[in-house]
Amino acid sequence: MERRFTFDQAADLYKVARPEYPEALVDNVVSYADLQTADPVLEVGCGTGQATNSFARRGFRILAIEPGTALVRAARERLAEFANVEFFEATFEAWPATPSAFRLVMAAQSWHWVSPKLRFAKAAEALSPSGSLAIFGHVPVGLPAPLLEDFEQIYLRQTGVWGPPPEAWYLPSGPIKGEFDESGLFGPVEHKAYSWNWRHTTSSYSNLLLTRSDCRMLAPEIRKRLLDEIARSVDDHGGAFDMAYETHLYLSHRLD
Repeated sequence: MERRFTFDQAADLYKVARPEYPEALVDNVVSYADLQTADPVLEVGCGTGQATNSFARRGFRILAIEPGTALVRAARERLAEFANVEFFEATFEAWPATPSAFRLVMAAQSWHWVSPKLRFAKAAEALSPSGSLAIFGHVPVGLPAPLLEDFEQIYLRQTGVWGPPPEAWYLPSGPIKGEFDESGLFGPVEHKAYSWNWRHTTSSYSNLLLTRSDCRMLAPEIRKRLLDEIARSVDDHGGAFDMAYETHLYLSHRLD
């Protein structure tokens, strides 16, 4: 199974374990794209609707693409009150693009799963003249030192691997800005970052790990040992901790 399809196995958990996005980020996207009420928005990979919810509340007409059947079901439940949200169950690659139909194409924590050969070209095709592309994602950037040391040893012992989390792709040191430029389809990229803290308990952090693709790809017995050791470590350090996060946003207008 491709890693991007593993999230569908944990859709109900994903709905409650994953955070939403800062309202300041939504404000910046709306302002940059000059969105007006009822403007059409395309979301690539909506998951269970964490980002969709914030934009739906503002009245935009959203077509949310998501390949996971269980994820779409969870998103429909979450967004049942919004008549302005429509779902299309498919990958972005398989979605039959409607040329120049959208004022905004956005991807929240999903862009790295789309084919690099297609993602920027298809987004540009779907956008109206001077429409905007917004790519954003959360990145964990700071654990308390005692837990960081424990977690490193646990991961090395159970998986043999310790390194940056998958979300590090969204950091400014990652590839996103360069890919905008290399596509030749978009103008200068505007980057914004939002810092925040997330208070985790033993259970909330275990649930979050269970929604991560790297954890879900582990053999079940290895995953259980890893999560059991992580839970014991958090319990040994008081049963709760604050993790520092950054949410990174990249914005650009389609070149006409």
